[in-house]
Formats: sequence, structure tokens, C-alpha cells
Amino acid sequence: MGSPLAIALLVAQATSPAAEPPTVQLHGWVDVFYGLNANRPADGTSFLPGTGTTARRANELNLNAAAVDVSLDPRPVGFHLTLAFGSGLEVVHAAEPGGSAIGPDVWRNVYQASVSYTAPIGSGLLFEAGIYPSHIGLESFSPYYQAGLKLAYWFDSHWSAQLHFLNGWQVIGDNNRAKAVGTQIAWTNDRVTLGFNTFAGPELPGDDSHWRLFGDLTAVIKATPWLSLGATADAGRQDRVEGAAVWHAAGLYARIALHPRAALALRAEYYDDVDGFFSGAPQILRNGTVTLEVRPDEHLILKLEARHDRAGTAVFSGQRETGTPTFSRTQTLAIASAVAVF
Repeated sequence: MGSPLAIALLVAQATSPAAEPPTVQLHGWVDVFYGLNANRPADGTSFLPGTGTTARRANELNLNAAAVDVSLDPRPVGFHLTLAFGSGLEVVHAAEPGGSAIGPDVWRNVYQASVSYTAPIGSGLLFEAGIYPSHIGLESFSPYYQAGLKLAYWFDSHWSAQLHFLNGWQVIGDNNRAKAVGTQIAWTNDRVTLGFNTFAGPELPGDDSHWRLFGDLTAVIKATPWLSLGATADAGRQDRVEGAAVWHAAGLYARIALHPRAALALRAEYYDDVDGFFSGAPQILRNGTVTLEVRPDEHLILKLEARHDRAGTAVFSGQRETGTPTFSRTQTLAIASAVAVF
């Protein structure tokens, strides 16, 4: 979730003692899983092509992601490098345009690689350049990452803003000569974070004139010491020669602390691809997920998850019948995973 992470980073900068020397932080994680798909897909993959970064492989033990994260807080100069490996990374970079020195094979293992600088202007103007997490949404219907330049500023203890100059919509290598612009305005206190995010720019391959416009509202609320809630609402429009394509989406999230070492997470989402621009057919996609998390040790997270997806057309892979793959409108997964963090 890009917005709260960026806010937390800026808060840390504002409250850290000036005399404290910056230190390089080293973190990482390994996420392994077994995903049982009731459809028993013949090609061994769950979700639509290019989607589903968790339990992408069906009915087999697999590595979702293994990552190493190295960072230095910008006081005033910093950096952040995250290298990752696993089946989930194939999906994250699936939309990268191919070409000389660009494409999924070039960037597959890079999730973040950026340099940052805090200029002594007011409360501190943060510059970050490179590849970094997207400022848009809660990562369900919006980009996971973006490449460009970010400016972030805190006006006071509650209000902040960001301005982004980007290569495009979840691309590192650009697919045309035009650039995109993103913005964020956010308000936060001890219990609530609210954000409004935008994206605007030409995004069709080799096309500098047809624009994509996107708006996103997010809310994260700590309702009680044991209950956290989140919500997002998105709307987008892509201009095209044959007429504009539009889409909208929404999601609701809840996290319930059952015990200091156990939690239950609930998620419900829908995506209305009105003109079939992203999914290939005009349809509504829905999903619901229930996840039980247990943390027997501070460095180990065990998860049991049940997920159900429903589409307007038959887009989920199924078994073969007389040598021909079948497809279904629904998909049900049972996932067991273990995540080691350090």
C-alpha cells in the first residue's frame, strides 16, 4: 500500500533526532505456498493471465517471493533497493514493454531501486527518483510500482501532498514518447489515513495523443485496538481511436486481531471492466478472501487462506476434456503459506 508507507517514511524523518547518524537497514523475506485450485487447471496456473501475485501456481508447492531489502533513510541522502525472486514477480512485471534494454526479463527481479534526498525547505521536501511502489490505491486494481520522480511534502502534522513525473502506468521502460503525471493529497492522524490519488498520461503503445485518466480514493481506519478497516474506490478512462474505454472498482478490507500472535483478515472486491479493456471482455469480476494469520515467532508468519473469484465470462482455466482446455466463470482456492522475515 503505497500511500501509508510514504506517510510513515515522512513522519519518521520529521520525528527522528537530527543528530542521530543514518544507518543502512537490511531486511528480507521468503514466502512459500501450496495453492489448491478446485478447477484443477490444465496449465497449472490460477487467476487470469497477468494477474494474481499470490499463489499463482496451482496444486503444487511453490515459491511466491523471496526478497532482500536494503535501505538508508534520506537524512539528507538515502536509497532503497528491493530485489525479489519467485512466481509472483512474473505477474508484477508482465506488462513491461519489450525492446532494447527493457522488458520483463530485464526488470523481473527489481521491485524497488531508488535514490532520495530531503531538501531543507519548510518541513523537508522529499525527492525520490527511480523505481518505487505506486502511490495509487491499495494494490488491488492499480499499479504495483512506477518509475519516475516523486516530490513529497508535509504541510503540517496532518496534511501531505505528492507530485509524480512518470514513464507510465506500471512500466519502467516507456512504450511511447509521452510521460505521465500523478498526484496525491492525504490527511492522517493517529487512527485515520485518507488519500485521493490521480494518474494522467498517454498510455497506449506508440501513441502520444490518447490519454488515460484515473482517480482513486483510499481510507485506512484503526477503529479499535483490535480492528482495522480499509476501503478503496477507483474509476478510470482510456481514450482510444474506436472510442473511450471506462472501468471502475472498489474494495473493502478488515483485519481483526484475535490474539497478539493471531489475526483474521477479510477482503471483498469488485472490478467492472465495462468495455473489456483490461480483462478482454466486458464483465464484472468479483472476489472474496478470508485469511487466518498465526505468528508463532516474530520471524515467522503462517497463513491459511480461502479465496473465491467470479467473472462475467469463462476466463479461469480448468481441466482438459478430450485434449481441449476448459474454462470456468468461477475459481476457488485454498492456500497454505509460510513467510519467514528478518
